[in-house]
Amino acid sequence: MIECIASDMDGTLLNSRQEVSPANAEAIKLAQKKGIHFVVTTGRSYEEARLVLDPVGIDCTVIGLNGAEVRDEKGKLLKTSGLDPLTASRVADVFDQLGIYYEFFTNKGTYTKDYEENMDMLVDLFHSANPEVPVEEVRNYIEQRGIRRYVHNIGDTKDIFHDPSILFYKILAFNEEEQRLRKIGKDLEKDFPDIKVTSSGFRNIEINHVSAQKGIALKEYTEKHGLSMEKTMAIGDNLNDISMLERVGYPFAMGNAENEVLEICRYRTKRNDEDGVAKAIYRMLEMC
Repeated sequence: MIECIASDMDGTLLNSRQEVSPANAEAIKLAQKKGIHFVVTTGRSYEEARLVLDPVGIDCTVIGLNGAEVRDEKGKLLKTSGLDPLTASRVADVFDQLGIYYEFFTNKGTYTKDYEENMDMLVDLFHSANPEVPVEEVRNYIEQRGIRRYVHNIGDTKDIFHDPSILFYKILAFNEEEQRLRKIGKDLEKDFPDIKVTSSGFRNIEINHVSAQKGIALKEYTEKHGLSMEKTMAIGDNLNDISMLERVGYPFAMGNAENEVLEICRYRTKRNDEDGVAKAIYRMLEMC
């Protein structure tokens, strides 16, 4: 019998309308009724995650920002794992020199020095997970849902380094040249051994502290609750899911997953627009 289910959000739990489908919500609640733990693991912040979990009544621990912040089902902060401010500043310097757009995810929201480019990046993030949805429809969704309510537009992102109360959870960088961005990410990992670079879309890279990874946070969660990673299933579609998919006994790749994810997963399920999470859960319940 599996003891825990961990699911990514964008491109996995969420469909192309950025919603948790009734079928996915029903499967999750059934698993919870059977005593199985359910955990959301996402690159989103807790607040952004709750925007889509609350409408379907899913209460669970959220491993947010790739593991940089963990909150329980009531929103209580359990753990943070942020970037060293000096490292964050030096990484930002690299992006500035190379002309790469970036923004900081912190304990006080998201900071950008270009509000319009922030919108373009959000559109690209959502569109990467759901390429069949028209770009304009994605843009309208972002505006209507108020997703940018936690975004702060400042003239110079370096200004926030003067505030010692700010914790730097993640840096998200965006550029149209995907291969160039991937190379920059690899170079950054060589130059800064205390960071981990992943990705959640075609044209972005995400920089976290090396200890802020979905797989590490999920392992800590299972240990805290006396659960086994061998009896845990994880479901994902993109590169920032690999650290958890590699660690669990039952790794599921979405039908729309990146090739690197498909290669490491023993199991596959349907696409995010085909209730892939629900189908994976029911399959596991039948197997066990």
